[in-house]
Amino acid sequence: MATRDAPRRPALIRELGAFGIVGLVAYVVDVGLFNLLRFAGDPGLLEQRPLTAKVISVAVATAVSYAGNRHWTWRNRSRRRLHREITLFLVFNAIGLAIALICLALSHYALGLTSPLADNISANGVGLVLATAFRFWAYRTHVFPVGPPGDGLTPPPTDAGPRSAPHPRSHASAAPAGRATRTPRRGGRRRSTRRR
Repeated sequence: MATRDAPRRPALIRELGAFGIVGLVAYVVDVGLFNLLRFAGDPGLLEQRPLTAKVISVAVATAVSYAGNRHWTWRNRSRRRLHREITLFLVFNAIGLAIALICLALSHYALGLTSPLADNISANGVGLVLATAFRFWAYRTHVFPVGPPGDGLTPPPTDAGPRSAPHPRSHASAAPAGRATRTPRRGGRRRSTRRR
């Protein structure tokens, strides 16, 4: 069992690393925009509407996340039709968003923790961790699955450069059997030999 799973570990580690970097960039976009909408200015544009601010920030971060994961994290996997792939991606992101919103709503409205710190801990701390774990599983399993072309999947693009054309004489290097060939001989004479 351990031997069979061993070759998968480097690929899984690479995926986790790339997913983490893409997620970090999306996180900066999400948190930065969330706080910009809520607390930039006096009053902030969406200071009294934390859920709306979170929806907008997550929507922008989602676009960043899709581009990074499609073209880097899982770039070597077979592709679905674009509209189906994006639809699945958005569905699972909506579920991840719901997880973060539930955490924020429980903290802000149910528990009455309305400070900027409390909102960030609930939405961008606990909610983000739970949503990220769910998204990694969903992207890897359903959005960018492993599988041969077919069933709606197309081969991934190859990064290999153009191959050099074979030398025109490569296919004629060996003389056909039975054909006489001449080899030079000392004294300017040629000796005829026949292959068998």
